Amino acid sequence: MAILQLHRKHSLGGALVLLLQLSWLQLPSQGYYTQDKYFINCGSGSNFTDTITDTESHKVYVGEPNHVASFSSSSKEERSESAVPSPLYQTARIFGRESWYKFNIDTKGTYLVRLHFFSFSSPSNLVSARFNVSVPGFWLLQNFNATNGSINNSALVKEFFIHITSPSFKITFRPLPSSFAFVNAIELFLLPLHLIDDQVSRFNYSFNNPAISPYSGGLYSRVLETKHRLNVGGQTTNDSLLRKWIPDDTYLAYPGNANNASPYNDIRYRVNDDSYGPNANRFTAPPIVYGTAKVTKNISASTEDYKLLNITWRLPVEKNVDHLLRLHFCDFFSLQNDLTFFNLSIYDNYVRTVNNDRTAVSSVLPAPYYYDFVVHSDCSGHMNISITPDASDYVHKAFLNGLEIMKLIESSNSVPPDPEPKHRSRFLLLGSVVGGLVLIVVVALGFLWRLKLRKVKPVENSDWLPIPVAAGGSSHSKLIYLTSQGSPLPNINLELKIPLIELQSATKNFHASQIIGKGGFGNVYKGVLRNGMLVAVKRSQPGSGQGLPEFQTEIMVLSKIRHRHLVSLIGYCDERSEMILVYEYLEKGTLRDHLYNTNSQSLSWKQRLEICIGAARGLHYLHKGAAGGIIHRDVKSTNILLDVNLVAKVADFGLSKSGPLDSQPYVTTGVKGTFGYLDPEYFRLQQLTEKSDVYSFGVVLLEVLCARAVIDPSLPREQINLADWGMHCKNTGILQEIVDPSIKGQIDQSSLRKFSETVQKCLQEDGSDRPTMGDVLWDLEYALQLQMGANAIPREPHEDNSSSATESLQLPNVRRLPSLSTLGEADDSSVRCDESDCAEASVFSELKILDAR
Repeated sequence: MAILQLHRKHSLGGALVLLLQLSWLQLPSQGYYTQDKYFINCGSGSNFTDTITDTESHKVYVGEPNHVASFSSSSKEERSESAVPSPLYQTARIFGRESWYKFNIDTKGTYLVRLHFFSFSSPSNLVSARFNVSVPGFWLLQNFNATNGSINNSALVKEFFIHITSPSFKITFRPLPSSFAFVNAIELFLLPLHLIDDQVSRFNYSFNNPAISPYSGGLYSRVLETKHRLNVGGQTTNDSLLRKWIPDDTYLAYPGNANNASPYNDIRYRVNDDSYGPNANRFTAPPIVYGTAKVTKNISASTEDYKLLNITWRLPVEKNVDHLLRLHFCDFFSLQNDLTFFNLSIYDNYVRTVNNDRTAVSSVLPAPYYYDFVVHSDCSGHMNISITPDASDYVHKAFLNGLEIMKLIESSNSVPPDPEPKHRSRFLLLGSVVGGLVLIVVVALGFLWRLKLRKVKPVENSDWLPIPVAAGGSSHSKLIYLTSQGSPLPNINLELKIPLIELQSATKNFHASQIIGKGGFGNVYKGVLRNGMLVAVKRSQPGSGQGLPEFQTEIMVLSKIRHRHLVSLIGYCDERSEMILVYEYLEKGTLRDHLYNTNSQSLSWKQRLEICIGAARGLHYLHKGAAGGIIHRDVKSTNILLDVNLVAKVADFGLSKSGPLDSQPYVTTGVKGTFGYLDPEYFRLQQLTEKSDVYSFGVVLLEVLCARAVIDPSLPREQINLADWGMHCKNTGILQEIVDPSIKGQIDQSSLRKFSETVQKCLQEDGSDRPTMGDVLWDLEYALQLQMGANAIPREPHEDNSSSATESLQLPNVRRLPSLSTLGEADDSSVRCDESDCAEASVFSELKILDAR
């Protein structure tokens, strides 16, 4: 096991060296001094000083070899091969196995932990890393992929608040199978007393009967992860604890209702730094946050419009999870106390009247104060916070100065415990040896006894594993063999093989409650492996024997390729004629889940473009980046999955074929695919090319634009097939009429024109007239630039482009595509045609994840 430990010297000389190297962080309070502080420049032998000019503070990230770090041979250093936003992200520490950083803790208290990730260009391809990060008892990150931020290709910084009471503390990095972990920098330091208090109130808003009650268990028994920290009405700033506050404007639901208050520069804290309660001290939030605000617009006191004039912030959060909401207030508007009253609401439920009870808050204005509430997020994926002027307010004004949201992470029994210490007494060592010998004797006797039983009992009654079936579980999973049969599949990656017993444990014995998707060939289960990784377990109907070629194809394809926009194969199981594939778990389910016939939140036009671009990148990699080229052959919206950040990943490679050779422009093969998406040229000639995927992807683009099924028999005959109907609307100039109404008002007309012409090119009847996936990718990125209002200067197409992507925005009409609506069933029923035979094929790759919650 890889070991990466950072330790502090307790000798006087070591302490002096450490003191000089860390250059203790300069904080403004004489009453607060960080006794445990680590800033680590991971993978580097040099120190880096990061100066925060707006706080007059700095922090020195210490190079690892400077007397505080020792490494085993299982980790390595990596250096960027391209420009990075900061020298801190020039290097990284890479972990091929489970590894950890260990810190000595001198003072009990709440610590801030920051992990820095920047996927720079390097031989290891950091963007492909997938791993978990844990601390004792808690998963900080699971199935984590460190994708750089969209703003200036920025680093991803994860921030946690952890209450530590032990003398040492470990942060453990656990690479997922066939992957690795990395980190660019780590921060850990003690926070001021009572910055996060253990006791807090919970706001309950169920059944229209909101109430405030004590939060059971306290915050110290949880880990808090920062999700949002807003300087309401202000600009980006850093505070004395090096926390970053950003503007709130992008989260306003009704921007027209709010004004930015004129900055106030004489904020005075009315309590000392050790106080807690509603009054803020200088560490709660900086003066620049309390000195700015969003304020409701001025209205006449004689009207009732103040009831409608609220300010609402709508912030993305994880669904159905507890969050700590901290709201910052400072009244520098009123001339005297008790003049301003307004109502605070969460999810449109009244919480309290702000300033109604000033007995606990300083009566000297302006007085900074804050309120904390634990709020359980609903299933919308957002949290709504509103302030509304109150009828009793003299000036009908409401305001907010700052807002923080932190996710509460619960402890987990699935976090592996730390290994036992190696230094044991001789007595314990002797006892272990004796105990081991006794165990060996017992096992040997048991083995001999079982051999005796086998002589008189049938095998099928003697080798069952004593694991009971959970109610509602699969009938095939009643019990499983202790010993597995050999793999019936030759030439596949045996390193990815996962024992059936582990998958049974991961899915609660394939219990019905774990099902997240169904198909003609079996179910998809949500599971948790022993290392804590969330997975999707795709299991065939036991004993059916169908879909074996697709099962083997998917393993062969996915074990050889890895790309951010292709779903990752974690492993497989083929014991006892089982056919089970284990994938990374993608929280947001399929693309179609978010388009129609669903309760999921509708996607914005920008989000849809970004998802289409991601899927196009994955397909482009399959066609040109994978060895020999791969044709997917079943591109559709249910085979495009979305992770928690709505990053698209192409899935389901059971029907994939190796691409044609240069001497042969196509692959002759029986027709397989899904009606509505199927390339008419491929169906007619049985000649498969990369352009068949392009056609299917064009149908997906149309589906994204219109948010309707590709085959819908309930519609008039001419509208049943979406590809036919969409091209008819495009050619007759009425495409706008079939655009999804939920996004009509969002789409820039230039972006829509470029997008629709891309669809039109993809759906050409002759494959030779269609663009490559590289062309499609370029056009979609251009459509996104048009939507964002950027100066979309045409750039060189991808190297593999075979047609111009910078042609005029007006393209000639294409020939009407023959209708496929008569070929088979309606909707996306995954009807597959094999040569002359059209039937519903119960094959392994047919499974669709219906709801990956």
